[in-house]
Amino acid sequence: MADIIQLLPDHVANQIAAGEVVQRPSSVVKELMENAIDAGASTIKLVIKDAGKTLIQVIDDGCGMSATDARLSFERHATSKIRSAEDLFQLHTKGFRGEALASIAAIAHVEMKTKQDSNDLGIHLIIEGSEVVSQEVIVTPDGTSIAVKNLFYNIPARRNFLKSNQVELRHVIDEFHRVALPHPQIKFVLIHNGSEVFNLPSSNFRQRVVNIFGSKTNEKLVPVNEETEVLKIDGFVGKPEFSKKTRGEQFFFVNDRFIKSNYLNHAISSAFEGLLKDGHHASYFLFLQVDPKSIDINIHPTKTEIKFDDEHTLYAILRASVKHSLGQFNVAPILDFERDSNLDTPYNYQNKEVNTPRIEVDSNFNPFASSSSKISSKQTQTTFSRKQTPNDWESLYVGLKDEDAEGEPSKEFTEIRFESEEQTLSVFDEVSHVDKVYATYQLHNKYIVSPIKSGMLLIDQNKAHQRVLYEDFLQNITVKESVSQQLLFPVELHFTPQEIEIIKQVREDLEYAGFIFSNFEVDRIEISGVPVNVPSSEVTIILEQIISDIENDIPDSCFSAADLLAKSMAKSLSVKTGQSLSIEEQEHLVNRLFGCKEPNMTPNNRPTFVTMSMEELDKKFI
Repeated sequence: MADIIQLLPDHVANQIAAGEVVQRPSSVVKELMENAIDAGASTIKLVIKDAGKTLIQVIDDGCGMSATDARLSFERHATSKIRSAEDLFQLHTKGFRGEALASIAAIAHVEMKTKQDSNDLGIHLIIEGSEVVSQEVIVTPDGTSIAVKNLFYNIPARRNFLKSNQVELRHVIDEFHRVALPHPQIKFVLIHNGSEVFNLPSSNFRQRVVNIFGSKTNEKLVPVNEETEVLKIDGFVGKPEFSKKTRGEQFFFVNDRFIKSNYLNHAISSAFEGLLKDGHHASYFLFLQVDPKSIDINIHPTKTEIKFDDEHTLYAILRASVKHSLGQFNVAPILDFERDSNLDTPYNYQNKEVNTPRIEVDSNFNPFASSSSKISSKQTQTTFSRKQTPNDWESLYVGLKDEDAEGEPSKEFTEIRFESEEQTLSVFDEVSHVDKVYATYQLHNKYIVSPIKSGMLLIDQNKAHQRVLYEDFLQNITVKESVSQQLLFPVELHFTPQEIEIIKQVREDLEYAGFIFSNFEVDRIEISGVPVNVPSSEVTIILEQIISDIENDIPDSCFSAADLLAKSMAKSLSVKTGQSLSIEEQEHLVNRLFGCKEPNMTPNNRPTFVTMSMEELDKKFI
């Protein structure tokens, strides 16, 4: 039998490697920007078109490359970062695998211009599908410019799997944040389709966070600083009152590298225990400096996963540091056993003898006197003058006349009204009445029990109301006929720039649902109208829920966006578990539920009610 195992050509191997390294345009952005940082750049400019599908260009003013290095950089496992296996445990650079440029060049058209400071001329390379098409000497500024065009041009299946431009742009911005945050000393610029999205000047870390997430973020930050033999922690956590339902503002950086760690995230959550609302997550921007020998970064090509030698110690230090910061800045309640100077005895009273308190009694106080007399008694402490009672009963009728001057009866007695007859109430009502039989009953402020002919219904009030509101909102959005209520005072809400972009994407659907936006700015919006029966206090909760749902379940089509919006609003405004409902509200909810097109299921395909037949109930008593 002939030999069947053979080595794959380099361009095929590069395409296979690209499947892990380059998953979407944001992966290319990450690799190119990290290379620019490793090159010692002080200014990095990112230019993208069509969310990176058409063009991704990174321009830096770093050290540049020679002609030989420029050509060699596109070979597999060619890198300037490490020389031996031992260097993997002494990493101080972003990249080290030598796969990124080779993988990118295998699935896109790449154009590179680079020049070293010591050279007068630079090099211009054009590579298509791992093949060098052109190489020439040109005049170019110091540094490197790499343009990646037509991503996945030779892999149509991968290109078809890319999401919409809005979704891919959101992923690009996320990667931009992860690279820009740990390097505040570098200036970053992001341009999309000719418009400037971010222009981050060189600054300190706190200012970099504020420049990215909006000016309102500054008041939300609580500093965290701790240094031990094992770990050094710097950064900020968000105050509990500004927590969100999304996890978009949670960043861990280990040795200036963004990582994802559920274990360390749990340490932060436990430090905030008891301070956050249900379903809300704390924001944090934390830098961890550890010994490179104690971590292993070479877990996945994306390098976002990391292994620590002693995770338990890091967990304890991180949790204690965050708890200490929250207590130090009076964010969390703490027990202080130190002496409070405000409770000390004043200096003038330290040597003064303590006397028995004297009790003063007003002997002239009369509880049955008029209110005016009581007031005068309190203010002047004068004695009461007893009111003289008439000596003669006839004096009670002085001034009353049966007739006036003309001899006519007095007008005062033209109408005589009698008091109603005295009514005596008995302990038991004489007329017996029958209590009204209600059709529904609320159980534990969670379920509504309703009898039916064959048995009974057990309805989940929250899920049932979600179905009712979902069909109402979906009809308003799709039919584009809704009623809004104008607000007397417009509501101004603050969001991060990327959250504003998400709201802009669904703005039209929100307006069909009944929202009226009077102003849109970079980090805030103004709402002058809301849907009917939606209180203005719930607007922030609704929009945060919409942003969270869109980030977790990204819509691709117009209908899926409207469907997601209706689901999100129904979830935010539905009757919550634990809320007491009157009999009328219970009956109204039941009637509305069975007036829906699909009363059996919630918008998320969960049952809204269960039925129990008489046979099932009878079996319980056998």
